[in-house]
Amino acid sequence: MDVLFIASVSVISPDPVVSRRLYVEALGLPLERLDGEYFASERIDGSRHFGVWPLSEAATACFGAPEWPADRPVPQASIEFELRDGDAVAEGAAELTAAGHALLHGARAEPWGQVVARLQTVDGLVVGLSYASWLH
Repeated sequence: MDVLFIASVSVISPDPVVSRRLYVEALGLPLERLDGEYFASERIDGSRHFGVWPLSEAATACFGAPEWPADRPVPQASIEFELRDGDAVAEGAAELTAAGHALLHGARAEPWGQVVARLQTVDGLVVGLSYASWLH
């Protein structure tokens, strides 16, 4: 697997309104609503993409329902590693599975055009393999 760069870091928040008070109001980050309650920016130096991801939207992206499963640690953050293209995401997901890592979901195209596969670490971090054409 050839990771090109860190594509995205997002805080996963059970209360995104409160989280945005810190990141937008107190820190002054230029986060804008992208979809639903997801606020993010691709204009913060040192980061390709930083966001505040509502827990309900993370649950929907990973499990298809807005409730995070009770048998899994509630995540506080997500990090995505960018690969060369969508095929590389599928190949990387297969490598992770072959190495014994259980995926939350395999490689798939999201409605906004990103191809991503995700897993959750033992400490609760959501880790994605990603291809987002607009970041290249």
